[in-house]
Amino acid sequence: MGDDRKPVDIVLEGGGVKGIALLGAVLTLYDEGYRFPRIAGTSAGAIVAALVASYQRDGRNLHELEEVMYNVPYAEFAAQSLPQRAAGRLGDYVELLLHEGMHKTDCLVEWLGPLLEARRVRTFADLALDDPQTSLQPYQRYAVVVHTSDLSRKVLVRLPWDYSQYDLVADRQPVVEAVRASMSIPFFFRPVQVATDRGRVTWVDGGLLSNFPITAFDRTDGQPARWPTWGIKLSCAPPVQEADQPVNSALEISLHCLKTLTSEWNRYHLASEGVNQRTVYVDTTGYSSRDFGLDEAAQTTLLARGKAAAQAFLAQVSPPEPSRASAPIS
Repeated sequence: MGDDRKPVDIVLEGGGVKGIALLGAVLTLYDEGYRFPRIAGTSAGAIVAALVASYQRDGRNLHELEEVMYNVPYAEFAAQSLPQRAAGRLGDYVELLLHEGMHKTDCLVEWLGPLLEARRVRTFADLALDDPQTSLQPYQRYAVVVHTSDLSRKVLVRLPWDYSQYDLVADRQPVVEAVRASMSIPFFFRPVQVATDRGRVTWVDGGLLSNFPITAFDRTDGQPARWPTWGIKLSCAPPVQEADQPVNSALEISLHCLKTLTSEWNRYHLASEGVNQRTVYVDTTGYSSRDFGLDEAAQTTLLARGKAAAQAFLAQVSPPEPSRASAPIS
């Protein structure tokens, strides 16, 4: 990737099978001359982040990823075991009881792993950054960070940044395994079990705690960044005002607790910090994140919506050109 491209860090929201819309937005930024030194993502955002970072590192044209995303084996992600096929919904419950999730995530590893290795990316050592001007700590100097949720310790885990908390060496950990953890939707996919010196922890979808980690690369020392961080979100821009409705029953409280966990619980302070002004909102209305039967026509529509959303975003922003002679540390 040539140095003449304008740097911007990007943060990709989770969104299941709608991930191709994220790629559409990324490609528009790419076509406008941007490069992506660091990418954060959750779930589907983690998949796209790993692919974009790997192809960019290998000097490939990012448009090659269109074909890659069109060929995601979604149907295999939701493949059923023999008991499930034989017993239907009862078989789903059996798998859930036996394995804590109805579907395996092996298909993701078998699909994504070879794609990354073809671009010479296997472990996080292959995505380490050589950036002596950065203010990031050494353990944070990677081109990709994906988010997962640790149910055992009840914390958000940022990989590869937090591997040391589990006595694991970040540079030795496979990128595809971090992505597997980030997209392991509770109950739908089997969780990832990680052995530690104190026993074992359970990791699931990062969207449970941080589906849109827009502040991942924000500076904390009060100094200006060398380049911006932009987010790409799979939803419409939030309305100015919504009608308030009470939650009136124990069942509704239970459901809304789960929805609150997985939605924008931090929307107020993010809005006050100007996050809306640096976020590409891709309208994916009409498409479910778990529609594993998504056809090519739907994928084409989502890709086009991502591209159009990024074009609209760029028309409203004009980021300052960084000074290469005296750029502040980021």
